[in-house]
Amino acid sequence: MTSVLLIYPYFNPAGDRSIFRFPPLGVAYIAASLRKADYDVSILDCTFLGREDALEKARASGADVIGIYSMVTMRKESIWFAKHLRDRCELLIAGGPLPSCDPVSFMEDFDIVVRGEGEHAMLEILRAYEDDRDFSSIPGIVYRRSTGEMDRPVFTGHRELETDLDGMAFPARDLLPNNSYIEHWKMRSGYAATTIITTRGCPFSCEFCSNAVFDISYRERSPENVVDEVEQALSFGYDRIHFADDVFTLRRERVLRVCEEIRKRGLHFKWECLGRVDSIDKETATAMKDAGCDRIFFGIESGSDSILKLMNKKITVERARRAVDAAHAAGLKTGAFFILCYPGETDKTVLDTLSFATSLPLDYLSFTMPYPLPGTALYERVKNRINKEWEPPNSIISDHTLIYSADFSETKMKFAILKGQVQFGMNKWLGKYACLTVKPFEKLTDMVFKLMR
Repeated sequence: MTSVLLIYPYFNPAGDRSIFRFPPLGVAYIAASLRKADYDVSILDCTFLGREDALEKARASGADVIGIYSMVTMRKESIWFAKHLRDRCELLIAGGPLPSCDPVSFMEDFDIVVRGEGEHAMLEILRAYEDDRDFSSIPGIVYRRSTGEMDRPVFTGHRELETDLDGMAFPARDLLPNNSYIEHWKMRSGYAATTIITTRGCPFSCEFCSNAVFDISYRERSPENVVDEVEQALSFGYDRIHFADDVFTLRRERVLRVCEEIRKRGLHFKWECLGRVDSIDKETATAMKDAGCDRIFFGIESGSDSILKLMNKKITVERARRAVDAAHAAGLKTGAFFILCYPGETDKTVLDTLSFATSLPLDYLSFTMPYPLPGTALYERVKNRINKEWEPPNSIISDHTLIYSADFSETKMKFAILKGQVQFGMNKWLGKYACLTVKPFEKLTDMVFKLMR
């Protein structure tokens, strides 16, 4: 039987400040699907490894087929692995968000690119490989076909999305370095968190989001199936669950059923999720709190209605405030994500966002630059101005990199992010005394921001 190695080429940077560090469920889902079909499969998660150590382990695996995950922030590492493993396997396969959006750029180093969901595509690729059949009948992939002296990429037909999510095998968590993740979380936060994905897809089409590349869809798992996996995940030693759905709170009725299933089984664990501001109210937030939820994150993105419209977010600033207030009133910790200096913004809209974001009752606040991901509407709008690939910034102050020629300089964008972080910190830590210092700081830095280019 063919042996398979799946690589998650993320190397945790020494100065990493992210509060999110989770096992890679995407490759674990594929591993589970292949193992269910009796394939010999292993996972190389590089999160807690050095590059050379990881490469040595990959070479020593002796796998016939190697699949490598990639996204924008892992592109160079995935290509690096492919170049070094080319002579160690029979078939190199790329998958993940970036290869799905931009498959041709991977064809020089890989034999096949899987676009979108990979559980069934990988299974069909392996069967065709073992039978020495052409890959043309496998939908949802790009592969190289030799024509004389040249290789050309061949795009196969569209693959239908998986509809029976309850029928899919749970991620192969036993193949992941769970002890390392648990130790990481315990040292950093005092608890150990892992992820569960209870839905797939998103019915919205925000301009900056790559979800639309995989079809505008939304599919759910049943509450019973979700909580079955919760129990399995907790059995590995984790004590907190991060529901990693794009919009966990999309359907109020389903959220309440998940909460009821957790209570019915007498499970006691803390959990968190990402919600849209137009799908949360105090009653729902209270039910979530009673079922163990203690934090919810909102992707608000802007404090300007005109920019929200430009982003195609389909929410308003006022609705965002009501949602955060409702979650806060129910006793949940709240977090929010914002994009600053979005293409089309002015100094005023950026400052409006900073003022709005730092006025909310938040426990966590994240600001980022715009990143035009291949395949998104934002990418199409600015693609002629993209002048470099994303790469890890060599800075202890900022982990952001501007990759296109924008109306705002990178320095001005980083100043805006730092300004927002300081304002948020002052409000959070100074409490009732914040009013004495935040407003003067805000006015002064507003003036500096306007003077910058």
